[in-house]
Amino acid sequence: MKAFRPFGLHGTVLVMASTHFLVDGYGNILTPLLPLLITNLNLSLAGAGTLQMCFQLANSVAQLGFGHVADRSNPRVLLIVGPLLAVAMLPLVGLAPTAWVLAAVLIVGGLGGAAFHPPAAALVHRYAGRHRGFAMSFHITSGTLGQAMAPLIFAPFVQRFGLRSTPWLVIPGLAVLIGVLLRRVPPVERLHESGAASGIRALRPYAKPLSLLYLIVVLRTLTAVSFSTFVPVMLTRRGMTIAQAGTAASIYLCAVGAGGFVGGPIADRFGARRVIMLSLICAVPFLAFAPLLDGWSLVAMIAVGGFLLQSTLPVNVTFAQMLAPISAATVSSLMMGFAWGVGGLAAPLVGMVADRIGIDHTLIMMSFMPLVAAALALPLPATRAPHVTARASDVATVESAGTDVAE
Repeated sequence: MKAFRPFGLHGTVLVMASTHFLVDGYGNILTPLLPLLITNLNLSLAGAGTLQMCFQLANSVAQLGFGHVADRSNPRVLLIVGPLLAVAMLPLVGLAPTAWVLAAVLIVGGLGGAAFHPPAAALVHRYAGRHRGFAMSFHITSGTLGQAMAPLIFAPFVQRFGLRSTPWLVIPGLAVLIGVLLRRVPPVERLHESGAASGIRALRPYAKPLSLLYLIVVLRTLTAVSFSTFVPVMLTRRGMTIAQAGTAASIYLCAVGAGGFVGGPIADRFGARRVIMLSLICAVPFLAFAPLLDGWSLVAMIAVGGFLLQSTLPVNVTFAQMLAPISAATVSSLMMGFAWGVGGLAAPLVGMVADRIGIDHTLIMMSFMPLVAAALALPLPATRAPHVTARASDVATVESAGTDVAE
């Protein structure tokens, strides 16, 4: 019987993308509830940014360590335990009586997400075949769409039932993970060949291009986190309800997901550097002008800016994996988690500035960060990154599977 391959993708890619949808969806529970948490816990904008930083540290920066573990051991444990921990912990945010308890919940749940991301991206890279840009776009876009759906679900739910009702959200997430997805995670051999150099040491020959890509991701993430964290707060202060601000956040994140989905295939055809530079430069005027508007005009403007800004997201990951075709989980964690996390570390600083000069002026200032990122892309290889031949262990793993895991 012929394997079922929607969009021509291997079933394992679909399983990883679907799990990514859930993990990142629950990982975005803080942002739509932040206006209520600010009021209930008497937080300043700097305090709200600090909570975002705590989550980014756990969910993103910690990926570098988990990437090394995934490269050196059986990553299947991380692929199963990570999503379960994230989905079970993060909905408890509504019960937090203090900011300290809330930070603890975010950190523990964030570590679950951090454990999942590096081996999942490495498996997508392994099972993608010739269309690695498209497969990575599909995987990352699934996570982004999960983030986009979160405000549409969590904000109206909390508006109707209250903050203390959030633990009920654990039930559907665990049901889908345990009943459908995690049982389809295939047996996974080591992502890195035994006895070979791995982790950060293996990436030293590729230090210059990877460092540039890393800085580009950090600056882009700094801009994205600033908008995703503080735009819902700004909209509620301008008269929107929590549910309306959640809808606005979802529109922005859907546009971000669409940009990520389009960016990978375009880079496959026209080259990664060109896509990175043009998308970053074109995003600036939309993001800079958006805070000067109000209501849904503002939302439309940041949606276009987010579409352009985040179209580089899968491009950076795939480009890095092609430039350094070893230690796939470590490369993925460096470009995804560690860079995203470092970009998010500035959230408290952005909040402090917003406390002083206002959210709108702060976001206008942050909107010019992509120009610096575009300048850093100039020294990158100008031609399309070549298709990298998989290592013998990778080929053996894929071919021995025979058929897709997802049915």
